[in-house]
Amino acid sequence: MEMLILVRNRRPRGATLGKKKVLSEEIIKNMTLPTANDVLGIALKLLGFDRVSVKCQDGHERLCRIRGKMKRRVWVRVGDIVLVSPWDFQSDKRGDIIWRYTRAQAQWLRKKGYLTIERGG
Repeated sequence: MEMLILVRNRRPRGATLGKKKVLSEEIIKNMTLPTANDVLGIALKLLGFDRVSVKCQDGHERLCRIRGKMKRRVWVRVGDIVLVSPWDFQSDKRGDIIWRYTRAQAQWLRKKGYLTIERGG
């Protein structure tokens, strides 16, 4: 008979949980920047079934779906900065979310001038 051993993952003693404030180059290297067709936006409302209402930088409010590659790996929340790829048809009403930026990446985008939209609804 085999014996099942459960192991708990614990923090080392003295380690504290805190926010990561250092903006490292590694975070920026892995970031996807908007191309010619892509638009930055802010997630306004989660609608269920992998759909999100997004206020985009070009002035449109789009009904976007989270693409399949991201569905279970990346969680999109209200207020997150996302990269939207508008559909070829209904481009002003619908699109796909292809990337979600972290807070540090969003700050970098604002500093470099890519992101001009404000957080409000």
